[in-house]
Amino acid sequence: MRPLLALVRKEITVLFGSPMAYLSLTLVVLVTALIFFDHLRLYNQILFLYASSTLGGFETGTVPDYINLRDSVFFPVMDTLGITLIGVVPLVTMRVFAEERARGTDEFLVTTHLSAGQIVLAKFAVTYFFVALMMAASFVYPAMAIHQGGIGAENLLAIFLGLLLHAIALASIGLACSAFASSQLVAAVAGWAVGFVLWDFGWASPFLGQTANRFLDAISLHLRYGSFAEGIVSLANLAYFVGLALVAAAVARFSFDWRRVAG
Repeated sequence: MRPLLALVRKEITVLFGSPMAYLSLTLVVLVTALIFFDHLRLYNQILFLYASSTLGGFETGTVPDYINLRDSVFFPVMDTLGITLIGVVPLVTMRVFAEERARGTDEFLVTTHLSAGQIVLAKFAVTYFFVALMMAASFVYPAMAIHQGGIGAENLLAIFLGLLLHAIALASIGLACSAFASSQLVAAVAGWAVGFVLWDFGWASPFLGQTANRFLDAISLHLRYGSFAEGIVSLANLAYFVGLALVAAAVARFSFDWRRVAG
């Protein structure tokens, strides 16, 4: 247990000592705030127009049902943030395994009392912790809007859970890519590529049959993530994200065995 805790402390020190981690954290919080306030500004303009007597004869204080905080502000913000995370999260994960391989210190880890599974567990856990911190910081402004808009605590928790699971899924993909890369740049590019491919397969639907489209919908990040944004938490979606994390951890674990054979 002591070697595992020592590795966790070492990973935390390295992660929070990296300027890329703070850059990613700042970027996500800044982009979320800018996107959120821009949509909120447009929403307030629409409210003002509908509340005035110059548009359509609406009485003061009445607006159509489809003009609401959830549909006009939060859904667009969450959708844009989901795509933004695909570009940002690999910046955090790219160095986790690739840097060890580039420096040759991965061989040192293998010679310790830690198994390959424990090494993967420690690195995944620390990365997940940082991603959770990033999501909590980025969720402050949207959470305030949801609370003031009266959407409800249940929806708030469902939306944050979806955002967290989406970010963890991207981190899992990035870590798996980093486990097979010796270059941080290669790891980041691979993480971006896989994330964007899994995000949405709608572009391929006209060219495929129903069976293939159903399969692609089942593995699409966008559809799974979007259901949480609507306040829907299903066991199938939870199982999808947990399964994705487990598969990524197994792939990273396999990289150690593969390197032994290749070496």
